[in-house]
Amino acid sequence: MLSYRHSFHAGNFADVLKHIVLVEILEHMTKKEKPFDYIDTHSGAGLYHLKSTHATKLAEFNNGIGKLEAKKWPELARYFEIIGNVNRGDSLQYYPGSPLFATHFLRPKDRASLYEIHPSDFLLLQKNIGKKRQVRIQPEDGVKGLLSLLPPASRRAVVLMDPSYEIKSDYELIAKTIQSAVKKFATGTYAIWYPVVDRQRIKQLERSLVKSGIKDIQRFELGLSADTLGSGMTSSGMIVINPPWGLMKKMSDVLPKLVKTLGEDDGAFYKCDILVSE
Repeated sequence: MLSYRHSFHAGNFADVLKHIVLVEILEHMTKKEKPFDYIDTHSGAGLYHLKSTHATKLAEFNNGIGKLEAKKWPELARYFEIIGNVNRGDSLQYYPGSPLFATHFLRPKDRASLYEIHPSDFLLLQKNIGKKRQVRIQPEDGVKGLLSLLPPASRRAVVLMDPSYEIKSDYELIAKTIQSAVKKFATGTYAIWYPVVDRQRIKQLERSLVKSGIKDIQRFELGLSADTLGSGMTSSGMIVINPPWGLMKKMSDVLPKLVKTLGEDDGAFYKCDILVSE
């Protein structure tokens, strides 16, 4: 559980998809004057140096953010704005993690709870986020801590869950935790990231959520090639419960373009659909 370091994968195609969805959700949350809470169960280090030893070992960013030019993606202006904030000029040296994308949207009245259990990444997260009154950073298991925060005082919240899934039981754990979370706080927006290494595990995760009785679930997936076994992560996705209005339309426009830009062969694909209606 403590072996995973996102610094080896920062800026890859899965990050691109995850953060585009996250930005759309958070941008929607700020359209109302009412405060909201952001809860990140697996925060990571918050900021990643793409020229570091970790990042260059696999260089996954080369087939992710490294292939995207901001000027060609006006529909993702806010996403690229946040990336630009951590870089100088047009140089792509750093890639922000989910906490930095999220804190970009926080207003003084909003709150964030960031969990990171890896001791090294926890220290880096503290350094990269800095001291912000409305941000609480905890060196704990975010899956266990989530339920204690629900329902939030604001009665508005975005919850991001993106574990490494190195432990196979994580798929079942995430499904059960989300079901418990929704029982405590039915109106929150829950965004669940998943990697496709074994499609059967993803199908089971989706079945668990569909059978749970939870309503209004959308799925967005980006595949660089057709599903395979033993070839690592070939696609990844986001399951969003209580998505904001307009997210489906936005992703319906963006995903075909991402497939064309990032796809590795003719097997590249995307999914943009409703798992459970409202």
